[in-house]
Amino acid sequence: MEDFISTQMHVEDGRGHSLLNRKMIFRILGILLYLEGMMFLVCTLVSLFYNESDYIYFVYSMLINFGVGSILFFFGKNADKRLSRRDGYCIVAFTWLFFTLFGMLPFYISGSIPSVTDAFFETMSGFTTTGASILDNIESLSHGMLFWRSFTQWIGGLGIVFFTIAILPIFGVGNQVLFSAEATGVNHDKIHPKISKMAKGLWMVYLVLTVVEAVLLWFGGMGVFDAVCHSFTSTATGGFSTKQSSIAYWNSPFIEYVITIFTMLSAINYSLYFLILKGKTFRWFKDAETRFFLISVGVVTAIITFALYFIKGYGLELAFRRAFFQVVTIHTSCGYATDDYSTWPHFTLILIVYIMFAGGCTGSTAGGMKSMRLLIILQNVKNEFNRLMHPRAVLPVKVNGQSVSTSTISTVTTFAMLYLICTFVGWFIFMVIGLEMTEAMGIAVSSIGNVGPGFGSFGPAFSWSALPDAAKWVSSFLMLIGRLELFGILLMFAPSFWEKR
Repeated sequence: MEDFISTQMHVEDGRGHSLLNRKMIFRILGILLYLEGMMFLVCTLVSLFYNESDYIYFVYSMLINFGVGSILFFFGKNADKRLSRRDGYCIVAFTWLFFTLFGMLPFYISGSIPSVTDAFFETMSGFTTTGASILDNIESLSHGMLFWRSFTQWIGGLGIVFFTIAILPIFGVGNQVLFSAEATGVNHDKIHPKISKMAKGLWMVYLVLTVVEAVLLWFGGMGVFDAVCHSFTSTATGGFSTKQSSIAYWNSPFIEYVITIFTMLSAINYSLYFLILKGKTFRWFKDAETRFFLISVGVVTAIITFALYFIKGYGLELAFRRAFFQVVTIHTSCGYATDDYSTWPHFTLILIVYIMFAGGCTGSTAGGMKSMRLLIILQNVKNEFNRLMHPRAVLPVKVNGQSVSTSTISTVTTFAMLYLICTFVGWFIFMVIGLEMTEAMGIAVSSIGNVGPGFGSFGPAFSWSALPDAAKWVSSFLMLIGRLELFGILLMFAPSFWEKR
């Protein structure tokens, strides 16, 4: 990612101390609230199309967004357009919080979700593409509300700020800083020297995958509305469905295979698709992270298929289809369900926990730790064993034929440790709140990995409505830090972040 950052820009006072560029932060947040208001306009049109009275709640929400956005934009008048890295982290963190706070308004104002806690949780779960829901009767929502619920996941899939960079030139010189702040972690391939053009290219790939899947789902028997909503949430690897029983509602092998394939495609680094369009087709097949991810999916699917066939007595095709679907949707952090994996043989739950942690590939819409990090860690472990036998040997960690720098290995190792620490802290807090051990563990792993379903009473067959309010706020926080890959949010809790320099 550092390859994208050509310069480190600072806003300084007269004494040379680096300060937050508050005016530019207000200005950008105001523009982003305008953008969310326009999203509400789309939902208003959907409600009007279906002749539903809920359209008025989107109008109210849109006006509130425009009002607050105008105030922030006013305070950002005559702003210096330069942005520091610290500005970038602030903008990204507050963008996701603001989008969630204002995005919950239609649910709350309409009474569709009358609790502030539940409305915030559902919206945060949407934008972070987690897919955990507190709704016990999804079909009771209007078309407009269901569309907004799915739309939050589609916008959050590649990133709210990344989406804005693609459609608004207003950010200009700050693009690199903002992109780096939202897409922290392992480096992505640089597919274009200008971030805005790269963003447009990746969003075009994203849009094409969404449209093609929607057409196939419609062809497979879904209505147009359901097909669009499910293509939104599966290409975003989000998992929100328009039905309480999720994909099992249709009981269609064709629909299950289509969603499985497109969810898996969406969990692969999007820059590889962009390179295919540029004629570099073999990069897709040679990419080490993609191979690692596909092998992981294949091995876990094969083991669970045999378990369902020989132990549970499923037919061979059904065993494969259920295993393939559930492994892909969990491995990609999508979270759709066609079966209750809590009833599967107990040893398969260990595999479920592994794929929850593993997630998809870097540069995709998937959550989790990411396959690239696991690949680097495993290669580093292998080198340590070899170093015990050959102490003087120079054993670099290589990915796609290129050596991984020591600093990157250190960052990956630190991220993995911090990821585990946050998971265990969340697990501990959930148990203090009163949850059973396995359920607390499942919620912690699922929340930080943006997966959706957990275990026990919070597994794929149940909603999270029974979760205590305190646990919902903790879960929402874990969703946010997991979606922004820990550092971007946790950095803001460090006192040094706010000190003058």
